[in-house]
Amino acid sequence: MNLNDGEVRSSLHDMGLIANDESCVIQPLSGGVSCDVFMVETARRRFCVKRALPKLRVAADWRAPADRSHAEVAWMEFAAAIEPKWAPRILGEDRARHLFAMQFFPPDDYPVWKSLLAAGRIDAEFAALVGGAIARIHAATAGREDIARAFANGEQFHALRVDAYLLHTAAAHPDVAEIVRAAAQGVETARIALMHGDVSPKNILCGPDGPVFLDAETCCYGDPAFDLAFCLNHLLLKGVWRPDHAAAYAAAFTALKDAYFAKADWETPDGLERRTARLLSAFLLARIDGKSPVEYIASVRDKDFVRTQAKTFLRGSLSLGEMLARWTQALPALQMR
Repeated sequence: MNLNDGEVRSSLHDMGLIANDESCVIQPLSGGVSCDVFMVETARRRFCVKRALPKLRVAADWRAPADRSHAEVAWMEFAAAIEPKWAPRILGEDRARHLFAMQFFPPDDYPVWKSLLAAGRIDAEFAALVGGAIARIHAATAGREDIARAFANGEQFHALRVDAYLLHTAAAHPDVAEIVRAAAQGVETARIALMHGDVSPKNILCGPDGPVFLDAETCCYGDPAFDLAFCLNHLLLKGVWRPDHAAAYAAAFTALKDAYFAKADWETPDGLERRTARLLSAFLLARIDGKSPVEYIASVRDKDFVRTQAKTFLRGSLSLGEMLARWTQALPALQMR
């Protein structure tokens, strides 16, 4: 059920963000598959309101606890405590309606990273800032029992990530199901650091002072390799979508990876990279045949290319650099078909 203006206005009043007689303009924004998002404009300021949906807007029957919005608020406040520029300011929370208000970022000053990547504006230095920021959040939370207790959001993480991406994909591909299920079990049982859970270019704004991370509703204490693999996956897939920029996407992949590992001091790099590579291989397949396939890889030819590469990676034991090299070497053949 979508919120209407009256419900939003009532919630804003309850949060103390507008007075009874204060006028405001409420404009629906594109919230993606998992939430309703509105921009609110008063005489004093503009801000955003977001509410998690109990049933996501996809073809598959995909449901998740609506109280994940509270976890998202907690993640944003924690990230901002490490570095204020990395997350929106939280202006208020209506826990009864699973809704919160946050800072609005003007799109001219804070473009969405996905849009820039699609337009061929691929900045490896910005990718490095993303990798470094993710690693700093992981480092600040690694091995902390208080954070593990505060973000014990296993139910929502299972529904939104483990089941939707990994288990659904395993069921669709019996030939690699055992490998994908092992990756799912590993990430679901790990208790290492705080994951954002949706580090995707569509959820990262390119601000004048670096990245701003949005949409942390799938956050959970678990395996930091999940976040790294989730983001790197998109940089590989963009090369199929826009092969003319494949070299630049590869440079961004390397910059993000290297910046991340430069700050990943909570464990030895070998184990972290091994888990990341396995998850990355599974995510490639999941974004074709999971519950949330990427919209920009549509042709059978392109989908089959990703499936073939993903299964080759799943059956091997390649490093991230080796995976990138094989991926980029295979892309020209795709273009010639």
